[in-house]
Amino acid sequence: MSLELALQRITELQTLLTPAPPATVAPQTTQTFSTALQSATTPASLSALPTSGGTNAGRAALAFAQAEVGQAEQPPGSNDSPRIAQYRQATAGSGVGPWCAYFVSWAAREAGTPLGDQGQGFGRVDDVWAWGQRTGRATPAASAQPQPGDLIVWDEHIGIVESVGADGSINTVEGNSSDRVSKRTYGPDGGGAIGYVRLG
Repeated sequence: MSLELALQRITELQTLLTPAPPATVAPQTTQTFSTALQSATTPASLSALPTSGGTNAGRAALAFAQAEVGQAEQPPGSNDSPRIAQYRQATAGSGVGPWCAYFVSWAAREAGTPLGDQGQGFGRVDDVWAWGQRTGRATPAASAQPQPGDLIVWDEHIGIVESVGADGSINTVEGNSSDRVSKRTYGPDGGGAIGYVRLG
């Protein structure tokens, strides 16, 4: 064995026998109660939302709506269930009945941007649209460029825009769609939507 090879082997053995330095431990950070509460009540889909288009309030409401997809009436056709009763609580004085406006009122309230001048929410689609017009948040469909988190309003129904495709198709999340919270896709006309209400 050559001297050079012997020295190389000794170096290898020393490396193997030398204990590894202790791992550095990152300093612990303390989490405030409010931070913990927010992370516990914010849906996981919020972190996956697009960071452009619409408003922060609209995207947050959308995240809450997306987390509810599949919630259904119990029994079917009843306009009720324990979860739908929670949606109704986002509106003042509402009873069991069509609940699409309850649902968007709930999602907006959960996002910290309740609908209505006093945050009372709305049980009727017409009232959401009238409020949107009065406060400058409503845009008629003919001149609108819908964004994620905008409320999409039809004559007797309402939902939340999830995304707009490159071809102009509009993807939504809607309460009381086939007796449940559902995702839907419409053409560029939004399936005959009358307009959009921007949150925030």
